[in-house]
Amino acid sequence: MGEISLTELEARAAASGIDLSLIDIDSIKLPPGDDFGVISDDEDIYQEEQMDFDYGLGNTIVVDNLPVVPKEKFDKLEGVINKIYSQIGVIKEDGLWMPVDPGTQKTLGYCFIEYNTPQEAELAKEKTNGYKLDRAHVFAVNMIEDFNRFMKVPDEWAPPEIRPYVPGENLQHWLTDEKARDQFVIRAGSDTEVFWNDARHMKPDPVYKRAYWTESFVQWSPLGTYLATVHRQGAAVWGGSSAFNRLMRYAHPQVKLIDFSPGEKYLVTYSSHEPSNPRDANRVVINIFDVRTGKVMRDFKGSADEFSIGGAGGVAGVSWPVFRWGGGKDDKYFAKIGKNMISVYETESFSLVDKKSLKAENVLDFIWSPTDPIFALYVPELGGGNQPARVSLIQIPGKEELRQKNLFSVSDCKMYWQSNGDYLAVKVDRYTKTKKSTYTGFELFRIKERDIPIEVLELDNKNDKIIAFAWEPKGHRFAVVHGDSPRPDVSFYSMRSAHNTGRVSKLTTLKGKQANALFWSPSGHYLIIAGLKGFNGQLEFYNVDELETMATAEHFMATDIEWDPTGRYVATSVTSVHHDMENGFNIWSFNGKLLYRTLKDHFFQFLWRPRPPSFLSPEKEEEIAKNLKKYSKKYEAEDQDVSLQLSEQDREKRRMLKDEWEKWVNQWKLLHEEEKLQRQALRDGEASDEEEEYEAKEVEVEELLDVSEEILSFEYGQE
Repeated sequence: MGEISLTELEARAAASGIDLSLIDIDSIKLPPGDDFGVISDDEDIYQEEQMDFDYGLGNTIVVDNLPVVPKEKFDKLEGVINKIYSQIGVIKEDGLWMPVDPGTQKTLGYCFIEYNTPQEAELAKEKTNGYKLDRAHVFAVNMIEDFNRFMKVPDEWAPPEIRPYVPGENLQHWLTDEKARDQFVIRAGSDTEVFWNDARHMKPDPVYKRAYWTESFVQWSPLGTYLATVHRQGAAVWGGSSAFNRLMRYAHPQVKLIDFSPGEKYLVTYSSHEPSNPRDANRVVINIFDVRTGKVMRDFKGSADEFSIGGAGGVAGVSWPVFRWGGGKDDKYFAKIGKNMISVYETESFSLVDKKSLKAENVLDFIWSPTDPIFALYVPELGGGNQPARVSLIQIPGKEELRQKNLFSVSDCKMYWQSNGDYLAVKVDRYTKTKKSTYTGFELFRIKERDIPIEVLELDNKNDKIIAFAWEPKGHRFAVVHGDSPRPDVSFYSMRSAHNTGRVSKLTTLKGKQANALFWSPSGHYLIIAGLKGFNGQLEFYNVDELETMATAEHFMATDIEWDPTGRYVATSVTSVHHDMENGFNIWSFNGKLLYRTLKDHFFQFLWRPRPPSFLSPEKEEEIAKNLKKYSKKYEAEDQDVSLQLSEQDREKRRMLKDEWEKWVNQWKLLHEEEKLQRQALRDGEASDEEEEYEAKEVEVEELLDVSEEILSFEYGQE
């Protein structure tokens, strides 16, 4: 039987006296895959739709729940729809299509809108899904590509496949290294490499190497569990016990920046897209993923203007990170600054705390405590100085103000938290009475003390410019670089004093240092006073406990300094971003001894792998520090073994050089012996190789070098 169309079928039914209208066509079930030659009227249309889906329609949306109107009201409805959606992006020519029922000549209640870019279509969906045109018509907006996914949903539910449990890799295996070494990652050229820092053998020990591992940069997670890479399609994290395997992907086209939450539970990705209209701001997309599952927990979309308030540094005018995490390693809260408000979200539901933002008129900056759900915010002066600037401490989730300090004649303000959240330093630049110059002071908040007392600190010369400020990690001291370049001073202060624990005191001032940066050891006690970039890499390793310099050194043209997480070693590097020559890194001991140097062309990045916090209690750490000699015996023995091994390696190297020299000498002696007869022939048969067989003769040679004649005048009266 050949294929027949539905029209032919109707004709045959009429000839046979069968009324097809009385037959329930839907109840007829054909064998799977067999149509008995009956062609579906919509088969061609279905194939065309499938072809469209395969090619992609990422810049087209479907707007449903529109009013059903007759032909005479068609233009009016089309104008309303065009006005709403043309404000979001540029609609293509003939890009708005509203189907009409050919029988009733009324619209079908939906339309298709095609934009110039997929980003504009995404924004239109985000902005107008749920838009209330009137009481009876609430828009339902979908990407047309979503229908392909909807059509693949099976008609009958099937239980998910139960997969057998497969134990995962130990992602903390690197912490069990018997030599207690730390890892670091570098990027040079197209290669990304991970090494052990083998300081005992004074060289890096390779762990893993991969070409084109990332398309822009790599980033460790805050606890060192994952290494993140960035690609055009999105980001990925890697880890494992024996190698770096890909653990999860995070789809985000054209991603430019990433940021982990402090406890590694979430990954924030950011992209920025140019609009079709050059006068519009860039389109920003921010996704927050669950690191382990890869699920998008919350996304934020909008123009760059909506994300450009506060912070310093970023892409396309947007400060980064846009979202700042609070509450310590629990990852409970994250917040962003907006116009006249700070929006605080909680991760249990990824919604605003109390369903509303914190109002703060003209707020300019905020910064979370590293350990507690408390943030400090800064509001500049308003009304020409009639309303003073202020710094406030806000506790979440209650949003109660713990402390406030009004500041007058403020030019600028910057806030610094101590790593344990014990202290907050606020650097305040104030105008003088004439408004022609500024001077600087510090407001020091003691967070953990009753009523949060505040102390004012001014430098001996309050007109000194503050070049750098840094708290001692886990400690009570801080350092300040102040004065005029190229030789400013470096001063050290303590939040405690011998007689009064509640008063700040100056420890010492180092005069005339070539410095513009400070780098504390993660364990405190030691500090590198550095002169980077313009100061050509001057380094001073300083013991703050003893207030003495341990060593001075130089890493010419150094651009970056980073301590390892234990505070035992420090890396200085020269990246090709700033210099084309001398690219590479040096590894130093904490007291300034150069251990080894590695040169790499097109060197871009050096990052130590972070360590998670110790499980030891502070009391146990203090006990270990007191009995360090007992615990260090094992490692001293290992160091002695390594030293002996290195000495043996040096002796073996010298022995090999000596053997190579003797082999070379013997080869020349053999050649000399083989050519003996030739030398005798050249000397008329005389055998004169032996030094004793010679006769000494003296020969005098005279040689006329030059002859000159000069006429001298003789005057009368001279003899």
